[in-house]
Amino acid sequence: MEAEAAKFVGAGLAVIALAGVGLGIGNIFSTLIGSIARNPAVQPKVFPIGILGFALTEAVALFALLIAFLILFA
Repeated sequence: MEAEAAKFVGAGLAVIALAGVGLGIGNIFSTLIGSIARNPAVQPKVFPIGILGFALTEAVALFALLIAFLILFA
């Protein structure tokens, strides 16, 4: 019984990283929109970098979920 509760606590702690991921993705896209709004000519150079930043930040979320699921189900 106590081991099951410890699993839930561990999975909850692993998912705390998703708050940082949400903040990071919001920051990436707000900066991307702001930079394109200031200078639309720079969009072809800035947009791929923004998408790369999004993908790398989202990878952290996937790793956090993977760890949470491993704690719960393994």
